[in-house]
Amino acid sequence: MNGGARCIARLVRATRLHYHNSMTKLVACLILCSAALPAQDAANPLIGTSKAIFAISQRNIMGSVDKVPEELWSFQPTKDVRTFAQLFAHIADGQYEFCGVAAEGNVVDKGIEKTAKTKAEITAALKEAFQYCESAFAKLNDAKAAEIVKFFNMSITRLGAMDFNTAHNMEHYGNLVTYMRLKNIVPPSSTPRPPAAKD
Repeated sequence: MNGGARCIARLVRATRLHYHNSMTKLVACLILCSAALPAQDAANPLIGTSKAIFAISQRNIMGSVDKVPEELWSFQPTKDVRTFAQLFAHIADGQYEFCGVAAEGNVVDKGIEKTAKTKAEITAALKEAFQYCESAFAKLNDAKAAEIVKFFNMSITRLGAMDFNTAHNMEHYGNLVTYMRLKNIVPPSSTPRPPAAKD
């Protein structure tokens, strides 16, 4: 396992701790990341660290897709909130809306929440959407990340748009966690890690 992978693993473990000490652990892990990024990210530590945190959100979302059976995708805790399916599709749309700002200078509207309905359709759309953001990260370096772009009625950096996407992912992962707990499903970030393999 390289330094970058170890860093991401530390970040994942930090997010599994109770809230009262998770933030302290998370900040410490972020500091460690600056010295543990893969070679291709070492010259761009801002992008590298943001990519690592984005990867956590991606893993949690796709892990949730795997854990929620198709018969629950229509589950809606109240009439005022989205179903599981709508949440996953909304997250997919967000990848284009926010990463599009960083990659193309404008919001990209795919309309996935309006068109994709089945688990298979939404899962495929989510995978493509996350790949779109991965490509957006690949096109950025720390200098380009600082460029100012329009974001709705604001002016922000390209990296700010990417980080906003990660925050949006985690916001809705919080929704998914609540939904899963209501259905007695253990969320991915709370699933016990398997014991390390012995040499």
